[in-house]
This record gives sequence, C-alpha cells and structure tokens, in this order.
Amino acid sequence: MFLQFLAGRARQATELYILGDFFEAWIGDDDIDDAYNAEIVAALRAASDTGLKISLLHGNRDFLLGSGFAAASGVMLISDPYILSTPEWQFVLSHGDALCLDDTAYMAFREQARNPQWQAALLAKPRAERRAIAAHMREVSEAGQRGKENPYTDLQPAATDDFLRQHGYATFIHGHTHQPARHDHIVDGIHVERWVLADWQEERGECLVWDGEILQREAILPENRA
Repeated sequence: MFLQFLAGRARQATELYILGDFFEAWIGDDDIDDAYNAEIVAALRAASDTGLKISLLHGNRDFLLGSGFAAASGVMLISDPYILSTPEWQFVLSHGDALCLDDTAYMAFREQARNPQWQAALLAKPRAERRAIAAHMREVSEAGQRGKENPYTDLQPAATDDFLRQHGYATFIHGHTHQPARHDHIVDGIHVERWVLADWQEERGECLVWDGEILQREAILPENRA
C-alpha cells in the first residue's frame, strides 16, 4: 500500500516527510541488498527522481539508517527535532520518543542506542548477529507491552509544553505513541496544536496533508478499496 502511495498520491506533493520507524528494524546500510529493503529503497529513489523531495528522521526502530541508505534512496536524513517553515506557517517535526520521559526503561535504551560508540560496536558485528539482536530487542519490547492496560507511553505534559515553548509555539507533528489525535495545548496563553501520526496497517494508512491553508488527515487505502 505504501508503494502504491509513493508511486501515486505522494507525487502530487512537493515534499514528503517520514517521521521515523519507517522500517520495522534497520540493522545497517550494508543490509540494503536484502530483497525487501532493496524494493523499498528503489521505490523511494524512483519517487525522488521525479522531483519529490523526501526527508526522513530516525525512529527508535531504524536509528541506524545512514548515508548509504540516503545516497541509494535519494532521501535526505534530517535532525530531530526539525523545523519546517513554509510561507504560510511553521511546524516542528519529531519522532516524539524523546518526550516520553515517564517510560524510564525506554529512555535508558534510547540514550544507549543514540550513542555513536554503541552504534559503531553494533555495526561491527556480522549481519546475522545483528538480525538476531534486532529480533531479540523486538521480542523484549513486545513482551513488556503485554498485559498493560495501555502499552504505549504518551508524551510527558510538562516536557511537551517546554518543547513547544522552545520551538516558538510551532505546530507540533510526531509519531511514536500509537495514539493518533489532535491535541490543543495552551502554552503561555498561546494556543498550539499537536498532531500525532497514525500507524499504517495492511487495510489502511494515513498521512497529514498541508495545502498552504489547512492541515488535515487523509486516509490511504489499498487500490482495490480506494
């Protein structure tokens, strides 16, 4: 469904921003020749070659995406957070996980995973070992979510307000929490919107579209259901 989106609807835009966790796991740019990865990279390159500007920031599952991926796909890797200024409005884009401060176990993992020395040590391991490590990490994560009334930690309110203040009260767009919604924040007497991206499932995806006047959700459906 995403490949259909990339070959069709996405090319009606001038820019496409992907806010992390694009891949379920990315074990290093040397795995770009994997059949699945190669298909995705080729589709990104085909869309990029038409003039669509594609930008991507890292999530907690694909933090090892690097310059090799960027060169092959035509995608620009951007920092988190990223200020997106248009002639009409200003947005701040983030994966969102850095503000989930109440999930202390995850925050400890995040600090480790974003450490360049830790990443270099991981990338030095054989691909098969990295695949096994990624699978184990996913199993541990899923096990930790089982049995919880709400397995996903939301952004910490005070930290979110500070973030909005630090970024000039720009409209905030993020993912990570699996809780799609539009939130209204009042920070220092200023109304600020926070939009949370939705997951993509086999039967339905979703994107946010800015047309220069309004920001709105748009459903993405398989071609046989569109």
